[in-house]
Order: sequence, then structure tokens, then C-alpha cells
Amino acid sequence: MSYRILILGAGYAGAITAGMLARRLRPSDAEITLVNAAPHFVERVRMHQLAVGQQIPERPLHEMFARTHLTVVIDRVTALDVDAHQVSLAGGGVLEYDSLVVGLGSTQAPPDVEVAGDTVHTVAGREEALRLRGGLRALGPGRSVVVVGGGLTGLETATEIAESRPDLDVSLLSRGVIGSDLVPRGARHVRRALDRLGITVREGVRAQEVTPDAVVTADGRALPADLVVWTTGYVTNPLAGASALQTHADGRIVVDRAMRSVSHPGVYAVGDAARAIGHGDKPLRMSCASGTAMGWQAGEGLLADLRGKRAPKFPLAYVTRCISLGRRDGLIQVVRPDDTPIPVVLTGRIGAWDKELVCKGAAFGAANPTLGIPIPARPVRSS
Repeated sequence: MSYRILILGAGYAGAITAGMLARRLRPSDAEITLVNAAPHFVERVRMHQLAVGQQIPERPLHEMFARTHLTVVIDRVTALDVDAHQVSLAGGGVLEYDSLVVGLGSTQAPPDVEVAGDTVHTVAGREEALRLRGGLRALGPGRSVVVVGGGLTGLETATEIAESRPDLDVSLLSRGVIGSDLVPRGARHVRRALDRLGITVREGVRAQEVTPDAVVTADGRALPADLVVWTTGYVTNPLAGASALQTHADGRIVVDRAMRSVSHPGVYAVGDAARAIGHGDKPLRMSCASGTAMGWQAGEGLLADLRGKRAPKFPLAYVTRCISLGRRDGLIQVVRPDDTPIPVVLTGRIGAWDKELVCKGAAFGAANPTLGIPIPARPVRSS
């Protein structure tokens, strides 16, 4: 029987790991199965663009992996039994494995306030972004949109909506100071972009309730809101926490430097599903940048295990933070490997172009797993 590798989730990290293994292992070495709930690879970093009506290329997983010996299964994972080496699927099937890669990702954290009506939307995934698109199209001129959350997702969503729909009254609600994690020049540019697009910024304000036509703040103000976009953070898939895997308080699987579970060595975790430690002993943040590096590291780690070797270390370091501020403006904040910013930023059209290049590069790497420098397959350890 061939060695069985099962990969759960085809986001940036999972797709990269799957493609890397499919390219570097022979069919006689391992049976590789990739399970994903959706039939397409989703460019999650572009969901705010999809929400305002822009066309995002569809990348069917079956086409992505058509030239490999990898098997794609479109189904939803319902349970992990890591002691029995089994994964249950919504369709009723049970898959067994010798090595497992968990890349089930995360989703938008639900509002931590009382919500009435159906005005609250997110941009956490394709279906959510399409629902938001429908909501925006239903709004006539002069209607109000409140984006709750002043992080990167909130900034990108608010600016995209305001640029594409200048007839709407867009506001951005943040508990903290917008751009507080950027250097002063970067923060000033973000504020200028928000002003230019006519976005009302409310800082140091906490949402306490969402009614059918308003966001009520902690100080009792009722801000008109025909549509609300909630972007206050992400939560991991709960399946790992419900299993025997060791997880952190945030629900992410605790892994070692090779992306291997510290409690179950036959399990790897990547992307938002994993809590990996990077430079400065800081946990990697949930992001495409983290997931890409973790995907490559998990692939190297699993290959090393199969060959009885020590896993090489792939750099788990940051270079920049990229923020789109509409289609014609952006900001690239250069950072140290531990993600702390330094006084180097690119702004305006150059920043937008660089951000677009980063997005295209990430999607190309995930959607073209069989391209790259040919690496000869080496014998693997017999199971």
C-alpha cells in the first residue's frame, strides 16, 4: 500500500503544500488527496474587490491539479480523529491517512454585539463577498454603509466601496487609532486616502448593537447604517479544537518549526490553522504572507520525514505589509523579519501596483503548483 497523505483545505497554504508534494513525489511514493469544501481556489485577499463587482478569475481545483497524480475531493470536513488517523466528511465518507496536513483556515469572527435584522455582511469568503455585492447593488444613492473594524481588512473594504460607489455615505468605525501599526508617514497617507474618498472615520469608538438601520455605539450614538460590513478579526475552524490535537487558546494548532503538531507528529498544520513561531519568538499572524511560507515549510518537513532526513528551514519572515486603498492607491510598509515596521513606505500608484503584483504572485504560486524549477524525485522511506 502506498503512503497516504491527506491535505485538508486548498487556501494559499494548503494549495502550495499540495502542489509541492505532487511535484516532488512520484505516484509510487505516495497517494496524495486534497479535500476542500469549494471547487475553486479562492483568492481571499481579493474578496473586497469581488464584493464591489470586480471580476476575479476562477481557478477550479481539478484544473489546477490536472497534471499531477493528486486526487481532489470536494467535500466539507466534519471531524478529525487524529488518534485513529481518520477524517470524516459531510458526504458520509471517511478518509484514512498516514500523514495529515490541516489547512482549514479561518472565517470572520461573528459580531460580539446584539444584531437585529440582516444588514451585517463580511468579506471572509467568496459566498460572503457575493452576498455583500448583492447588498451594495440594492442600495440607492445617498444610503449609508458602516464598516466596523479599522484593521487591514476594514481599510481595504471601506476604500474599495467608497471608490466604486462614490454615491454612498461610507464610514469606518474603529476601536483604536487607524494606522497605529504603521510608521507615521504611512499612517498619514492612509488618512489622506480616507479623506480623499470621503470616508468618515470614527476612532476610539466601540459598536455595541446593530439595529436594522443603525450601528449603536457604546456611548449611545446611533450611526445610520443601511448596510454593515463586519471586519473585526478572524476565528479558526473549530474542528482542531474539538480533536485531540494540542491547540492554543486562539484555536490554532501548536506546531514546531517544521509545521508539525507538537502533540501528534503525523499531523502538520499550515496557514490560519497553525500557530507557528517566527522571528523574535512572535507567533505568525493570520495572513497570506504567513500561509505561503508555512505551506512551503510543511511540504519540506513532510518530505524530510518520508526520506528520514532533517527538514530544511524555510524562512518564516516578513518583508512588507501591503494595503490596497482602492484600485489606484496603495501602501507598502516595509517591515523587519519580525513584522515590526521601519520608516520605508511606498504609496500612491506605486503602492497599488506593488500590492497588485504581490496578490498576483501569491495566486500564481498557489494556482500553478506544478510550475517551477524541476526538482528530481528522490527515494522515500518505505512505510
